[in-house]
Amino acid sequence: MPHLALYTFGALKSPLADPAPATQEFYAIGAAVYPEIGRRPGYLAHAEAADGARGEFFEADWGAWGEFAVPAWYDKGRTAETTALATTLSLWTGLRPAFDAVYTGLHREALNRRHDWFERSAHPNYVFWWVSDGVIPTWQDGVARLEHLHEHGSAPHAFTFRHSFTPDGTPAVTS
Repeated sequence: MPHLALYTFGALKSPLADPAPATQEFYAIGAAVYPEIGRRPGYLAHAEAADGARGEFFEADWGAWGEFAVPAWYDKGRTAETTALATTLSLWTGLRPAFDAVYTGLHREALNRRHDWFERSAHPNYVFWWVSDGVIPTWQDGVARLEHLHEHGSAPHAFTFRHSFTPDGTPAVTS
């Protein structure tokens, strides 16, 4: 049975190393959100670095999730001191469980505060696509799908909640 891959990406207003209260709030909420998401029905896995300190993405070992990558439009830092991004790559059993996890609980509270932390962008901040059972999507896959979504809109290859597709490519309903 296919699984649903989800890649999220956002450019932060300040680097992750910034000691400002807003950055610390972002970390605190993130630390609480991840365990809650991991307990949600339909959640399968997410990319975690095998090594690396807080804020390190580019040099970390991501194992089967592949080499870390970001969209071409990200133009901020790439070191632990200058990186200003938040990104995730995860696997789900389907659209409904992913929708429920994103729009309820602590993650919903964090979404309500996103403008405190993230720059506004004309680019999409997430993308879905279907992968075969046993396939682990890579960061490069996520970036390519997000860029495709930005350039071409939702299609079975790369889509959003609002314009989603089933594994066989037919339009789906997530409401």
